[in-house]
Formats: sequence, C-alpha cells, structure tokens
Amino acid sequence: MSLYLPAEWHPQSAVQLTWPHQTTDWAPILEDILQVYLHLSKHITERQLLLVSFHNDEVKQDAEQRLSDFGVDLTRVRSFVAPSNDTWARDHGPITLIDNNGDAKVLDFNFNAWGSKYESNFDDQITMQLIQQPFVEFSAYQNIDMVLEGGSIESDGHGTLLTTEKCLLNENRNPDMSKDEIEAALKQVFDAKRVLWLQHGFLAGDDTDAHIDTLARLAPQGIVYVSCTDPSDPHYDELNAMEAELERFTDNNGQSYTLFPLPWPKPIFDDDGSPLPATYANYLIINDAVLVPTYNDENDATALELIGRAHPNRDIIGVDCTAVIKQFGSLHCLTMQLPKGLII
Repeated sequence: MSLYLPAEWHPQSAVQLTWPHQTTDWAPILEDILQVYLHLSKHITERQLLLVSFHNDEVKQDAEQRLSDFGVDLTRVRSFVAPSNDTWARDHGPITLIDNNGDAKVLDFNFNAWGSKYESNFDDQITMQLIQQPFVEFSAYQNIDMVLEGGSIESDGHGTLLTTEKCLLNENRNPDMSKDEIEAALKQVFDAKRVLWLQHGFLAGDDTDAHIDTLARLAPQGIVYVSCTDPSDPHYDELNAMEAELERFTDNNGQSYTLFPLPWPKPIFDDDGSPLPATYANYLIINDAVLVPTYNDENDATALELIGRAHPNRDIIGVDCTAVIKQFGSLHCLTMQLPKGLII
C-alpha cells in the first residue's frame, strides 16, 4: 500500500508541543498557560511519548524543572531547541504520511500564520529542525511549496479528506491556485480519493479562517460537529447550513454519516468585549484517550459524553481551556500527533 494520511485515532508514537515563552503572545498569562501545558504533558506521557520544541536553552531548562516538579516522567519526553514565534504546533508542525510497513514520510508545508496575520519566520522552520533530531525515524521528507495548516484538514485514514472552503480557498493562502487545483494537490500529496468541502460554518473571533478542527471532526463512528439551536445566536444560520451539508455527505460506502452535534458553550469574551471562538470540537485524540477542552460551562459534561460516544473505548478527559481560549485556540490547535514509529 502506498503512503497515506492516517486518521488521528491511528496508533501514535508521540504528541508534539511548542512550549510557551515570554516573547510569545502568552506573555501576559504565561503562568496560566504553562499550567495547561503541564496537565497536557502529564496526560500525554502517561500514554505515549511527548515531543517538545523549546525556544532556547533557558526555556528548556525552566520547562524541564516544571515538568519534573509536576510529576511528568522526563524519560518519556523528547525535546529539541528551535526558535518559535508562537506555540500552535497543529499548524506549523509536520504532517506525516505512513504505509503498512511502518515507514513514515514527513511533509513540511509552508506556514504563513493564517494568511500573514502574525509573524511566522521561526515557526515555519521548526519542522526542518525537528527532522534533524536523532530520535526521529522516517523514510522520506518533502518540503511542499503550498500553504497548508494541519488544523485545516481531517482524514479518515481511508482516502477521505474533510476541509472548509473558507480556509483553503482564502486568497491569503494560495491565491494562484483554483479550487480544482487545490483539490488535485491534496489528492496527490495525501493519496486521497476524495475531498469533502464545507461551504458553511464559522466561529466568531476565529482567526484561522474556519479551520475544520474548530467546526467538524471525523471520528470512527461518524462526524462530531459544532451545532447551534438558538435562532438568536449569530452562528445559527451558518452552523445550521453546515449541518445540512454534513447530512448530505456520505462515507466511503455511500452511507450517510452518523452525526454527533456538540452543544455550544456560553459566550466567552476577551477584555475588550470581543467574542472568543470557544468550541468543544477542538479536542485531541491520543492513545486510548481523548482530551477535550472544557470551559467551566454547564455544557462541558454533555460534550464529554457525546465525544465519548463518537470515540468509544477511550478515556474521555476534560482539560480546562479557559486560559487557552484567550489566544483564540484550544487543545487540538496546540498539539500535533505523530504516528507510531516516527519518534523513538
């Protein structure tokens, strides 16, 4: 079998983090976000390896002391030093293809910080630094001259990709490529058979231009997605139109997907009163568990239960993301899963 993009529930060797530091946008709440990273690190290392990119040796030393004090087994951590602008590993990290023999190919797409909204000169080089580390085992590496973020695509591991037009067709990514050209490139690079495009769906405050991982997630049992039942909510029309699109999609066998509509957390605002894109859909699948963002909201428990139905036989663990959402992201955005065999 040729190389393909595995589903996120494929066995993993590690999860990648890019550690927060004082020169990132986390600076005003650095201690708060570091607590989230410590909890993430503990959950991950209990089930697999943790891969961490540190901005410099000083950040590395401080983080390793914090991890040790928090009870994280440092023998389960692989790390390297690489300057970073920010910490969104989902989008500047590698996208990895595998085959049935366990060989891996590392893909390194261009990262322009969601359409040049922020600085990204360091982040765009992290994958190149990663592949030079002695604990990385891969059969091939390819730099691809195309802007693509990991959070903008979902794979079922069987040739189907799910994405959004608002993101991939945005002129701030690949303005010289048409929809047909982008789809052809996705099929070629990922050996995909088809691409499911969502035209609708958005979250107020989102600066990714509608990444799929904030809206709808492929799962072993169907599709988990953000829903809205309140007609007075500004998301109502778009999310209901997205739901109708999902209802029309069929799986690889021509059958309608089982749909799991996520509840909507109460609105969260920044200090200026602008909405923040809180979503339960931005969860992280790891070996034997799913880490789900929670917001100290009455709908947290419902979201955990529903995601558990979509991902059976895994521990469903809530992680407080009230600090993470202040920088417009959540757990999936902070992380990149690496398939079994890539990190040793």
